[in-house]
Amino acid sequence: MPSFKRKSDVEANNPRPDKKQKPVISSSKLSVFNQEEPSFPRGGASILTPLERKQIQIQATRDVLFEQSTGKKAPGDDSEDEENLEHEHFRSRDVPTKTKPKLRLKDHKRNSTAKVEEAGVRIEGLSYSRLVPGSMVLGQVSQINRYDIALALPNNLTGYVPLTAISDTLTKKIEHLVAEDGADEGEADEKEIDIKSLFSLGQYFRAYVTSTKNDTASGGKGKKRIELSINPRQANLGLKKVDLVVNSMVQATVSSIEDHGLIMNLSLEDKSIKGFMSSKEVGHYVEFSKIGEGAVYLCLITGLSSNGNIIKLSADPQKAGNVKKSNFVTDAPTIDSFLPGTAVELLIAEVTASGITGKVMGVLDVTADLVHSGATASGKDLMKRYITGGKTKARIICTFPSTDERKLGVSLLDHVVSLISKRTAPDSQKETFLPTQTLPLSTIKQEVVVTKVEQGVGLFVDVGVKGVQGFVHISRIADGKTETISESSGKHQLGSVHRGRIVGYNPMDGLFLVSLEQKIIDQPFLCLEDVRVGQTLQGTVEKLVIKSTGVSGILVNIADGITGLVPEIHFSDVHLQHPEKRFKEGTKVNVRVLSVDLERRQLRITLKKTLVNSDAAIWDSYEDVVPGLLAPGTIVSILSSGAIVQFYGPVRAFLPVSEMSESYIQDPKQHFRIGQVVNVHIVSVNPSEERMTVSCKDPSVFGASQQEALSKLGPGDVVTGIVSEKTSDEIIVELEGSGLKASLPIEHLADGSAQKSSSLAKKIRISQTLKELLVLSKQESRRLIRLTSKPSLLKAAKTGKLLKAIEYVTEGAEVSGFVNNVTTTGVFVRFFSDLTGLLLKAHLPEEATQLPEFGMRRNQSLTMTVLSVDYSQQRFLLTMKSLPMKGTEIGAARASYMVPDRALVNPVDEVSTTVDDFVLGKMTKARVVSVKGTQLNVQLSDGVQGRIDVSEVFDSWEDIEDQRHPLKKFSPKQVLPVRVMGMHDSRNHRFLPITNRNKNLVYELSAKPSCQTPADLDILTLDKVKINTMYPVYVNNVAEDCLWVNLSPNVRGRIRAMDVSDDVSLLEDLATNFPVGSVLKARVSKVDVPNNRLDLSARSGSSWSPLTFSDLSLGMVLPGRVTKVTERHIMVQLSEALSGPIYLVDMADDYEAADPNKYQKNQTIRVCISDLDIPNKRMNLSVRPSKVLSSSLPVSDPEITSISQLQVNDIYRGFVKNVADVGLFVSLSSNVTAFVRVSDLSDSFIKDWKSSFQVDQLVKGKIIAVDPLLNHVQMSLKGSVVAKDYKASLTFSDIAVGQTVTGKIRKVEDYGVFIVVDESDNVSGLCHRSQMADQKVLEVKKLYDEGDAVQAMVLKIDLDKRRISFGLKASFFKNPSEGDESSDDDMYAMNGVQLTEAGAEDNTEDDTEDEDDGGLELDNIRDISSPFDEDNGDRVEIGETNMQVFKESRGVQGLDTGGFDWTGGMNDPDDKGTQSENDFEESQSKKKRRRKAEIKVDKTGDLDAKGPQSVADFERLLLGQPNSSYLWLSYMAFVLELNETPKARGIAERAIQSINIREEAEKMNVWVALLNLENTYGSDESVEEVFQRACQYNDSQEIHERLGSIYIQSGKNNKADELFQMMLKKFSQDPKVWLNNATFFFDTLSTPERGRALLPRAMQALPKHHHLDLTSKFAQLELRSRNGDAERGRTIFEGLLSTFPKRLDLWKVLLDLEIKQDNKEQIRRLFERVTSGKLKSRRAKYFFKRWLEYEEKNGDVKSQEHVKALAAEYVKQQEQTKE
Repeated sequence: MPSFKRKSDVEANNPRPDKKQKPVISSSKLSVFNQEEPSFPRGGASILTPLERKQIQIQATRDVLFEQSTGKKAPGDDSEDEENLEHEHFRSRDVPTKTKPKLRLKDHKRNSTAKVEEAGVRIEGLSYSRLVPGSMVLGQVSQINRYDIALALPNNLTGYVPLTAISDTLTKKIEHLVAEDGADEGEADEKEIDIKSLFSLGQYFRAYVTSTKNDTASGGKGKKRIELSINPRQANLGLKKVDLVVNSMVQATVSSIEDHGLIMNLSLEDKSIKGFMSSKEVGHYVEFSKIGEGAVYLCLITGLSSNGNIIKLSADPQKAGNVKKSNFVTDAPTIDSFLPGTAVELLIAEVTASGITGKVMGVLDVTADLVHSGATASGKDLMKRYITGGKTKARIICTFPSTDERKLGVSLLDHVVSLISKRTAPDSQKETFLPTQTLPLSTIKQEVVVTKVEQGVGLFVDVGVKGVQGFVHISRIADGKTETISESSGKHQLGSVHRGRIVGYNPMDGLFLVSLEQKIIDQPFLCLEDVRVGQTLQGTVEKLVIKSTGVSGILVNIADGITGLVPEIHFSDVHLQHPEKRFKEGTKVNVRVLSVDLERRQLRITLKKTLVNSDAAIWDSYEDVVPGLLAPGTIVSILSSGAIVQFYGPVRAFLPVSEMSESYIQDPKQHFRIGQVVNVHIVSVNPSEERMTVSCKDPSVFGASQQEALSKLGPGDVVTGIVSEKTSDEIIVELEGSGLKASLPIEHLADGSAQKSSSLAKKIRISQTLKELLVLSKQESRRLIRLTSKPSLLKAAKTGKLLKAIEYVTEGAEVSGFVNNVTTTGVFVRFFSDLTGLLLKAHLPEEATQLPEFGMRRNQSLTMTVLSVDYSQQRFLLTMKSLPMKGTEIGAARASYMVPDRALVNPVDEVSTTVDDFVLGKMTKARVVSVKGTQLNVQLSDGVQGRIDVSEVFDSWEDIEDQRHPLKKFSPKQVLPVRVMGMHDSRNHRFLPITNRNKNLVYELSAKPSCQTPADLDILTLDKVKINTMYPVYVNNVAEDCLWVNLSPNVRGRIRAMDVSDDVSLLEDLATNFPVGSVLKARVSKVDVPNNRLDLSARSGSSWSPLTFSDLSLGMVLPGRVTKVTERHIMVQLSEALSGPIYLVDMADDYEAADPNKYQKNQTIRVCISDLDIPNKRMNLSVRPSKVLSSSLPVSDPEITSISQLQVNDIYRGFVKNVADVGLFVSLSSNVTAFVRVSDLSDSFIKDWKSSFQVDQLVKGKIIAVDPLLNHVQMSLKGSVVAKDYKASLTFSDIAVGQTVTGKIRKVEDYGVFIVVDESDNVSGLCHRSQMADQKVLEVKKLYDEGDAVQAMVLKIDLDKRRISFGLKASFFKNPSEGDESSDDDMYAMNGVQLTEAGAEDNTEDDTEDEDDGGLELDNIRDISSPFDEDNGDRVEIGETNMQVFKESRGVQGLDTGGFDWTGGMNDPDDKGTQSENDFEESQSKKKRRRKAEIKVDKTGDLDAKGPQSVADFERLLLGQPNSSYLWLSYMAFVLELNETPKARGIAERAIQSINIREEAEKMNVWVALLNLENTYGSDESVEEVFQRACQYNDSQEIHERLGSIYIQSGKNNKADELFQMMLKKFSQDPKVWLNNATFFFDTLSTPERGRALLPRAMQALPKHHHLDLTSKFAQLELRSRNGDAERGRTIFEGLLSTFPKRLDLWKVLLDLEIKQDNKEQIRRLFERVTSGKLKSRRAKYFFKRWLEYEEKNGDVKSQEHVKALAAEYVKQQEQTKE
C-alpha cells in the first residue's frame, strides 16, 4: 500500500485550491466506485492505518487554525474524508469529488444520472487551441532538419525544437561558434554541429511548449507553428527532489562522459541532484562511443542513492516501455511526479464511443481521446474492449494547464506505452516495417474503405495496411465544403469505398492522413521528396528575385507549396537583357529539375530549352555514368585550364581546354561563356573521388583506325605531317596516313635562338608538308601528340641516343634535350616521353649563374653530360661542366680549344709567345680590327681574337666626346693598350671567366686608362653595384618599353622608358634618340642579386626615385606610357605601381578633337594629374593642352572639377555615358555626370529615342538644375532651351480658332487621330475622321501612323474641357495669305501626298540634299491612294507586290541564292500613271515660275509605284529601311547589271554592317547573296573566305546547306560532294544532313549506291528515336527518285510495318507513294491489308473513304462495290463487338 507525504510548504506554482469549490457529489452519483474504495488499495485492507489516522488529525488541526486566523472556511471543510485529504496532498485543480459509496441507496444513483453527466470529467483531445505556453507534451522525432527537429505530437500536431532549445550545453557551444565566426553563424553550425548525431527518428521526448503563433509574414492566412523546448530546464519544470520517484520519467542532458557511463544533468533547482546512466542503459540503438556532450534523453528513474542526490537513469526504450509488471509509477508523494512520458496504471471510470476517462491512484483525472484510446487502431468497439472499473496501463502524453480542473491526457496505444515506433507486418511476412515503408507518402490508393464516421470531425478509413488506420479530416473529404457526414447514409457512409491519397503520417497517433479531394489526387507532388531530379514539369512564374544587378533568379511554383528557384544562368539558352519582360508573374513555363536538396528544402530548376527538351540520360550520380556517354551540361565556371560543367544533382565534371575543340583554344573565355549549354561525352570518371572529365570533341571523328594508329605511335618515331593550323605558339599538323592531329611548338623548329624559330615559323604555310618530324610525347587519354624538329634531337634519334625512359640513361653519356623549367636552384631538362632530368645550379657554367634565369629560356636546346642516375627513384642529374678525364683524354681536350702548338704568330705586343701568356690581368696590346656600336673587335695575334666592350674604354663621363657614338674616334688597325679580363662567348654573347676556353671564345679586354697599371684588376659584378650610385651606361638594346644598358661586360641593367629622360619628346622614338652604343648617365634604383636584375634611372634631380602615390599632387605634369587604348579611354602607366585612366572629357580642350584612337600602345605622352582619390589610391589623368602645355591656350570645353562650378542656365558639352530607360547620363567631366530626362531630349516627338543616342556621343545641353547636397545635375538637350534666342513653348491659351499649326500624330484610333502641336508644351487635340479629307475616310489606320508629321487647322476650342478639334482637309488650306506661299496648286498633294513641314520657304532644287535639316522627308511622304501600308510609323517599306513589279518590268535576272531569289530589276511606271503625272506637272509649271518661293514636294514617295531608278534612289530608300535585305539585294543586282562587281561586294559588306544584329533572317539573306555572288563572279578562295566568315556570324549548319544548294544549282557537283562530306562530320547528329546528302547522291549525282551506304552510318551516329523516321525517308527516296529501286523501297517499308504495324502514318506514306507509282494491284493489296487490321472507327472510315475515292477514279463499279461490302462488314463487326 503506497503512502503519500504532504509537502512541507505551499509551492508558488501550485497554490491552494480556490475557496469556491465545485459542488460535492454524493457517492451514489458515481456507481463506478461501488465496488472499490476511493483510496489506494492497501493489500486488500479496507480500514485506515494508524499513520493515516494521524495525518487526518494533523490536517484537521491545521484547518481549524486556518479558520480562526482568517475567518474563512477551510478548503474542503464540507468533506473531510480520506479522498479530500488526498486531493490536498496532490495540490491539484478542482475535480469532481465523490464520497464513499452507499450500497443501500441504489435507487438514488438512477435519480442522479443527469447531475453526474453534468459534473463528470470531459474527454478532451490535444489540439492547437488547447496548447498554450507552459503545456507539456510527449512527442516523437519525425524529422531532423539543419536548424531544428520536428516532433510529432498527439492528434496530428507537429512542433519544432530549434537548436537553442535542446540543452544549455549545446546552446553555449553555438554561442561560442557565433562569437568565433561572427556573422557566419550558419556556416559554423553546419561545420561544427551535426544535429543528426544527437537524435534519431522515432526517439521520444517530453517537450515544453514555448510559443504557439500564426506566421503571417508571407501574407494571407497565417500558418500555425508550435515552438517547443526539450531542454531539461523546461521539461523538468516543477520537479523537486521529493518528486523523483522510481519508475517516473525525467529528461536529462549529458554533461560528462566517463568510462563506465554518463553524468547526466537534470537542470533542477537543487544543483546537488545529479544523474548517472550506465553505458549499458543507453539503449541498443545508440552507440556509446558516439554520444556527445549536450545530447538529451528521456530517462526512466531506476534507483536513488541513500541521500537521494544521485539518480540512476536508463534511456533504454525496451526497459522503459516494459510496463506489464513494473516500470510504472506506483508511489508518488505529489502529483508533480506525473508528467508526460511517465507510465501509470489507469482505473477506468467511464468508457464512451469517443474515448475513456479514468483516474490514476484514485484521485488524478485522466482522459484518452478517440485516437489514443485505441478505438481506431484495433477497430473494435471500446465498450467491448474496456470495462468500467477495470485497470490498464497507460502513458501520460500531455497536460491541460488551461482547464479548470487538473487533468492529464494519456495514451493506451501499444507503441506509445512501449515507447517504440509503430510497425506493421505485411501479409505472409515475419519481418516488420514502418508504416511509411509499407505505404509511402503521396501514394494514391484506389480503394479506401470507410470504417468509422465521426460526425463533424472526419472519417477513419482502412488503407490496406495491417494494424494502421487512416484518417480523413472533414475538410479533406471533397474539393468543396462538406457540411455533414453520416454513418448510415450519404456518399461517405460506413463501408463506402473511395479513391484517396496518403498526405501524411503521424507516428504518435499511428494514423495515416488521407485526402479524398480530387485536386489533391491530381496534384503531381505533395512534398519536396516526391520531386525527382531530371524530371520535366510545368510551373507558373511566382516571383522574380531582384538584386542590384537586375533579375538574379526566378521562383517557379510547380505544385501547391512547392516552389523552385531558377538561377540567373538558367533563364535561357541565350543571355537575356531583360528577363522581366519574358517571364512575368503568372506565366506558364516548362522546367526541368536540376537538383533537390532535402536538407535545405531547396529545389533548383532550369528554363533552358536545350536541357528541358533534351532526351539524353540524366546524370545525377557518379556511379551511374560510364565513359562514352553523351549528354548536355551547363558551364558554371571558366578557368584558364578549362571549364567546370554542371549536370544534375551534385554531378560536376571538368572540361579541359584541350578537349573543348578540335582546334587550338588559347583562352576558353573567348569561346565559351558561363551558363552556356555544351554537349559533352565522358572521358573518365572516378565515383569514389567524385571526379569526372568530359570532352566536347566529336567521338565519332576519332575512329577505331585512328585509335589504333595512336596506340602504335611511339616517342622517337619520325613522321610527316601537313600543316592545318598556325598560332603564335604552335603549329597544328595532320599526320599523313593516320589523320591524327599533333602540335609542333614554334621553338621546336630549330636549336638556335627564339628569333630563328620565329623566322622559320613565318615561312611555313597552311597545307605545307613538313618532313622529319620527331614524336616527342603523346597522351592517349587526351589524344595529344607533341612533335619536334630540333636538329639536335633528330641527330640523337638517328644515332640511337634518344632518352625515352630512365633505362636509356647511363652515367657519362652526352645527351641532348631542351629546357622545361628554370628555378632558382637549377634547370629541369625534358627529353622524350616527358622524361626529365635536373641540371643543378652548381653544374652550370659560372658565367651562367650570374645571368637572369641562368641565361636560359623554355624549350632551349641543351647538350649535357649525365652526372648520376638513381634508377630506384627514377631520377638523374646532369652537368654542363667537364667531368674528370684520364690523361690521354685531357691532352685531346686541351688540343680541341688551344691554338695549334700553343705558339703565337705575330703577337701585337711583340712580347707574348704562347697563348698561356694571356692570363687574367695581363697587360698587352691589341690591334683594332673593326669598330661596332657597342664594342671594338681587336686581334692579339694572328688567330687570337679579342673584344673591348664600350664600357671598358672610358674611365669617366668627361672622357666621352660623342655621347651618341662614343667609339666613333677609333679606327681599324689602331693599336691600343689593353688588359685581359676574361673570356667572351661569341656565340651566346656572354662574359666568361678566363678558365673557360674553347673554339667559340674570344678574350674579353679592357682599354680603360685606369686599368693599365699593375694594380689588381677590379672587375665590376652585380653584387658590387649599390643603390643610388651614378654610372655611365651604354645602350645595348632598345626594347619597346625600355632600354637595356651595360655597366660593364658582366653587368647589364634596364632603364624603363619613363626613366630614360626628363624630356618627354625624346621618349617618342627611343631607337632614334638613344641608338645602340650611346651613353647615358644613370642612377641605380633597384638591385636584385638573386634574380640577377638591375633597374636604373637616367632622370635628373630627385625625379630618379621610383614614383609612389604619396608623391603625386593635383596639377602635377608627368610623363606616362600608354598601356591600353579603348574607344572610351586610355590607360597610362606612370611607374611600375601607378597607372590611371584618361577619359574622353580629359583628352582635349575641344571635345570634338577627343579621339582615343590617335594614341598607340607604348606611346609616351605628357599627362597632368586631374583628380586624386587618396583613400582608394585612384587617380584620373588629363592630356588637355591647357593642362600639360600652357594654361593660356584656348579652351572650348572647360574642365569641370566639381559640381560647385555649375550654374543653372550654363551651357556645356559632354559625352553620353549611359542610355537608360529613364533618360541619358552625360559625362561632363571624369567625376561629374548630368542626367537628361526623356522629356528634355528633343523639342520634337521621337518615337524610338534610344536609337538616336549612343554611348560616347557628343551632346550639348543647358544646365537646368543643380543639387550639390545630392550631387545631382540635370540638363536639357532641347534645341529650344539650348538656343540663345529661346522662344517659349506654345500653351493651350496660345491656340486660336482658325490657326494653322504643324504637329505629329501621337495616337491613331478608328474614330480619328490625336495630334501634338510642334513647339508646344505638349498641347494636343483630336482630328475626327470626318475632318481628315474632303473624301470620306473609312479606315484611319491605313491613312496615318504614329509619328507622322501633319499640318492642321484649329476648328474648335473647348475651354472648359480644354479640348481642341483639328482639321486636316485639303480644302482648309486653299486660301493663300501673304505669309504663306502655298496655294491650291502647291497643295494638290493633300489628296494623295501627306506634307510634313509647313514653313519651308525659298526651297529650290538645290536644296534636295539638305532634307535632314528641313524641307520634306521621304519617311513622312506617302501615297494615300496606295494599297500598301507602312510597316511602322517612321519607315517606308516597299511591299512584295511592288518588288515583283520591279522584277517583271525590268527583266533583270538576279543571282540565285538557293531558295532565295534576289534581283535588281526596277519597275518602269505604266503609261497611264506616267501620262497623268506629266500632264499635271505641265499644267502647274507656269504657276510655279510666277511664285517667289514654293513648297517643294519630294517625289521619292512615288517609289512605291515606280521603284528605285538610280543609286541615289536606292540610297534614299535604304535610309528608311536599313534592315530590308530585299532592298540591299536589289541594289546589288542593279549595280551588277552595270558590270560593277566590286561595288556589289561593297554593298553586301555594307548591308552586313548596317542590318541590325537581331534581324538574323535579313542578314542571312545577304550572306547567301554574297556567297552566290562570289560563286558566280569570284574565285574558289573568295568563296571560301566568305564562307568561313558567314559560318562565324550565322548558324554554321544553315550556311553549309545554303552553299551546298548554290553549288548544286551552279553545277559544281564535286564541290557540293566535298561540302556534304564535311557536313557529315560536323553535323552528324542532325538526320536532315544525312537525308539531304542521300538525296544529292540519288537525284543529282545518280549514284544511289552511295546514298544507300549512308543509312547504316546514320544509324550508328544518330540517337535511336531518329531511326524510324530516317529509315522511312530513305525508303521514300527509293520510291520517289528516278534512280531509286522501288522494290527495295517496298522491302524497307514492309520491314517497318512488320515492326510497327500500328503506325498508320507509315501506311499513309506508302499508299501515297504507291498511288504515284500507279501500280493498281499493289495499291489494292495495301488498302486490303490496312483495313483488315484492328482499326478504330475513325481510322477505318478514313482508309475506306480514301479507297473508295481511288476506285471511283481508277476502278469500276465492281471494285467500288467490293470496297463498300468490306466497309459494311467492318461496321457489322463493330456493332457485334459492342453488343
